[in-house]
Amino acid sequence: MLNRSDQPRILEPEQLVVQRPERIKLPNGVPLSVLNAGDNEVTRIDLLMAGGRWQQKQPLQALFTNRMLREGTRRYDAARIAEKLDYYGAWLELSSASEYAYVTLYSLNKYLPQTLDILESIVKEPVFPEKELGVIVDNNIQQFLVNSSKVDFLAHRGLVKALYGGQHPGGRLVQEEDYRRITPAVLRKFYDRYYHSNNCSIYLSGKVTDDCICRIESLFGCEAFGTDLRKPEKKEFQPVTASGKRIFIERPDGLQSAVRMGMLSLDRNHPDYLKARVLVTLFGGYFGSRLMSNIRENKGYTYSISAAIMPYPGQGVLAVSAETANKFVEPLVSEVYHEIDRLQNELVSDEELSMVKNYMLGDMCRSYESAFSLADAWIFVQVSGLQDTYFAKALDAVKEVTPQEIRELAGRHLCKEKLKEIVCGKKMS
Repeated sequence: MLNRSDQPRILEPEQLVVQRPERIKLPNGVPLSVLNAGDNEVTRIDLLMAGGRWQQKQPLQALFTNRMLREGTRRYDAARIAEKLDYYGAWLELSSASEYAYVTLYSLNKYLPQTLDILESIVKEPVFPEKELGVIVDNNIQQFLVNSSKVDFLAHRGLVKALYGGQHPGGRLVQEEDYRRITPAVLRKFYDRYYHSNNCSIYLSGKVTDDCICRIESLFGCEAFGTDLRKPEKKEFQPVTASGKRIFIERPDGLQSAVRMGMLSLDRNHPDYLKARVLVTLFGGYFGSRLMSNIRENKGYTYSISAAIMPYPGQGVLAVSAETANKFVEPLVSEVYHEIDRLQNELVSDEELSMVKNYMLGDMCRSYESAFSLADAWIFVQVSGLQDTYFAKALDAVKEVTPQEIRELAGRHLCKEKLKEIVCGKKMS
């Protein structure tokens, strides 16, 4: 009989088998990646346009250009688009990031002709109607004003501005007046520059049929589409980090203080990056981390505290995030430095490191088990400028990192002197 008092044996994956996409070059030059890995009759279509905050001429231009695609085209108004997508059981997601814009459609295979017709119209012939834009801008202003009263929102803004500087796209903070400068002409200019066939790549994932591939080729792969067919320029910006250690942002009505501690860190192509991920996970990247065990469980200073490397083009940001009662701000900050000292001066035990490795390996396996998560993974590789060997290298890094390497990485990349301290809350008397 099964003895339920015995813990199941933990097995490390010997290799991470991540299905590679079938890569096709469509007749008009658009690269198509196909991940046929689903059992359900559903396909996800991702269109990537290389143009985001790093390319925009004014704040919010990239975000609202992408957001307004669904608000009206030459063939369909916003209500008709929403009605048809709902009728056919489809789901449309629009998002914009640092260097890319994303148009994602989930569709039942039996309704692909109808849903792809809508997708084509959204991508190729948006009209950016002024009335709908005004409503969306007003709603976003209200949400911005609500967020501007929250200490965590203000602390995050303070951190990125302190690290990157106000002229860097990572540190240029959106203001209320920036919303009011968004017009249909501003969005049309960005759309014409970046939404075209020479700047597009497509991913198909799920139960991808030959019919789906043929339809995608017919709609997006035969003829050039768009206005300005020039390849976009790659833009690089130099961070200008503020002087000073502590930045305080006062919120007199704040019941708690938000604490952000951060520094410029590694980009994803740095040779230390993959093993540094293990260090950051151990430090504050999961529920059993050093920061959670000490500052939440033992000290009770906060409900939650975490550390992560936030990815940005070029240098990312290593950030520690927490909210705490005003009186616990200083002891919380002190304990963060204490945990950095421990990592720099003491060897992590084999048992604790093994626990972190098992957590990360399990998370990696879960991340690549479905067709849509596979698409997310390969899109991440593309937009990050990584190689196809990334997944195998990530697995090896987690499995092979030693306690000695963790200590050395902490000494190189957890620099207490470079950490900025952003505190947003009520000033203590």
